[in-house]
Amino acid sequence: MNLTDKILRSQLELIKPITDGSSLETARAMQDKIGRLMHFTRRRDVVVLDKSNDKHQGLLIVPRDELRGGIILYLHGGGYVCGTREYAKGFASVLSAECGMKVVSAEYGLAPENPYPAALNDVYEVYCQIIERGLPSEKIIIAGESAGGGLAYALCLKLRDEGKPLPAGIIAISPWCDLTLSGESYQANKDADPSMTEERLHFFADCYVGGYSEEDVANIKKISAPPREDEEKKRNPYVSPLFAELEGLPPSLIFAGEDEIMYSDAVGMRDRLFASGCDATLVSKPGMWHAYVLYCLKSNRDDFTKINDFVKKCLPKDNERKLRWMHLDNSAKIYPAAATSRWNNIYRLSATLKEDIDREVLQSALDVTVRRFPSIAVKLKRGVFWYYLEEIKHAPKIQDEKSYPLARMPLDDIRHCAFRVLIYKKRMAVEFFHALTDGNGGLVFLKTLLAEYLTQKYGLKIPNEHGVLSRLDPPDEAELEDSFPKSKAPVGKSRNESDSYRILGEVEEDGFCHVTTFMLRPNELLDIAHSMGVTLTALMAAIFIKASIELQFEDVKKLRHMKKVKVLIPVDLRRIYDSKTLRNFALYVTPGVDPRLGEYSIDEIAKIVHHRMALDITKKNLSARIYTNVRDEERMILKLTPLFLKNIVMKIIFMLVGEKKSILSLSNLGLVKLPDPMNDYIDRFDFVLSVQSTAPYNASLISYKDSLNLSIIRNIKEARLEKALHRVFRDLGIHDKVESNER
Repeated sequence: MNLTDKILRSQLELIKPITDGSSLETARAMQDKIGRLMHFTRRRDVVVLDKSNDKHQGLLIVPRDELRGGIILYLHGGGYVCGTREYAKGFASVLSAECGMKVVSAEYGLAPENPYPAALNDVYEVYCQIIERGLPSEKIIIAGESAGGGLAYALCLKLRDEGKPLPAGIIAISPWCDLTLSGESYQANKDADPSMTEERLHFFADCYVGGYSEEDVANIKKISAPPREDEEKKRNPYVSPLFAELEGLPPSLIFAGEDEIMYSDAVGMRDRLFASGCDATLVSKPGMWHAYVLYCLKSNRDDFTKINDFVKKCLPKDNERKLRWMHLDNSAKIYPAAATSRWNNIYRLSATLKEDIDREVLQSALDVTVRRFPSIAVKLKRGVFWYYLEEIKHAPKIQDEKSYPLARMPLDDIRHCAFRVLIYKKRMAVEFFHALTDGNGGLVFLKTLLAEYLTQKYGLKIPNEHGVLSRLDPPDEAELEDSFPKSKAPVGKSRNESDSYRILGEVEEDGFCHVTTFMLRPNELLDIAHSMGVTLTALMAAIFIKASIELQFEDVKKLRHMKKVKVLIPVDLRRIYDSKTLRNFALYVTPGVDPRLGEYSIDEIAKIVHHRMALDITKKNLSARIYTNVRDEERMILKLTPLFLKNIVMKIIFMLVGEKKSILSLSNLGLVKLPDPMNDYIDRFDFVLSVQSTAPYNASLISYKDSLNLSIIRNIKEARLEKALHRVFRDLGIHDKVESNER
């Protein structure tokens, strides 16, 4: 035994008489303090989630580094009379971190207030609930220490006798399996065990089998007392599993210190399990005391290696967590090819809360959330023929806000993680490389991250609705599909269309991007749109077209030299094709007008845009366009073309064609709806696209509560379009409030 172990042992010997002389209330408080201390040492390795319901108080402990699927159901010790969630989360956190698995810690009824069979019935119900929620029993390990170890065996006996599926294995640390205290170690080790006494155990056993009423306990000043209940109740196999018929129980890994008073229970269970044809391994440590594993001593690190080996052996062979990889979806393939040293296509979604962001809690929430999004929590990888996405092991670190939104994300960063989370005071923002997902998929990610943050920060119970996903459920495979190929038509449609007028200016040499946000009143805009018989998106597109026509008349003196003025409007295809994908699934339309044909009123432009969108956004039209896009990548000659050649061709096509068909993109994510508990904590949402590769502007819309935020980004010095838009708003009687990072 090394010096650290000796010092700890001496401290336990000092505490032992104090514990024996304390009241039950004091003993319970002391045990909870031990649990809080254990959790404190592993708090950065796990996330603790409250999973209480009307029947049971419980915790779900999630490791930040989840190595395998399945669940450990942990049953805490405490002689059936001590131990709340505060105590249980201590070793549950250790187990979760060490095994890389989720751990469910169920709080069961404590004696004497809730004598046998309350504890057994409680954990039985929790186990059955886990099964009912779809987790197969072969992915469940039951672990317990001391009384929790005995309860683990009692639970398995009840499951077997009730015809329920048994867990894959049992981890029992110093299990208390004989409440009659009949083993030889109760006498042989009574002076050697620095942490437990026979008198205390008699008291616990009597409380559990109903030997003390609450009134009795209130009058007892110490938690140690001579036995007062007959042996028969204590020999009940569900109370003392050592006396049970053990046939059919799952494999066991049992730990015990050779100096502990209950050592005979561990040895006896190992021998009885063997005799019953069950697989059982006993790890006994010389010089160690009761439940020594909980102290995580460096000299006993091999115990956790044994636990991990046991878990791996018991769980299905394919249970180890494998990082996913996936091809880029049809829409995403252009983005890595078109990226340059100065530009790549990223966009931002942000939420402003009513209080400053807690960085540590947000990091914890992100650690949980990323596992739900294996198509977003990825890095970009380069293959021989195509780029592909590979899931990252860990969530990226939260970053401080950059000097301006959507500061360039270097390709080297994207190869390590293709999104980033930034904070500034009350605002959290997520910036996505567009190859991962479109704005609608990104909004689901942000909402789910917000829900997890608010849950951890304020203890909210947030329903999974309005795009908030359950953070702990495995991802639905439908969320990960490339929905383009299955949505194509039998024939294609030409992609040819005319070029559009584009606004030019003096580019900021250092890459700085100006973001101007017009904060508008949604009801005011909707009233105008309805009066014209058009949608809000059509109205906003018309306003941009009207403002841009004004700018073209300033730039081009001869009418015959003018070009059409068009706006690119992304179309979310999920509702049209009933898709659940969280990857890119959008096409676009480019409505516009030709200024050479005469002067247009805003009402006339809005109707043209509205009808153009109605003609283009039909399932058959969209399917034909999808066919044209998908057909190219399905050609065998293209499949076998090396990636470097593909990149050259795609980049040339993008530079010649990609951004010449419109002034800018106008992307509208619509009204953000959240589960009710979240709304009291959030003030606003913002949505910002990056500038185009060869054109200086882009624009985006998002609404929340009573505000519609129109964000316009540019990388040129002149704010011509913003001023022209303000004039159109003024002419229409639209009130706008403007904020900007102009320098």
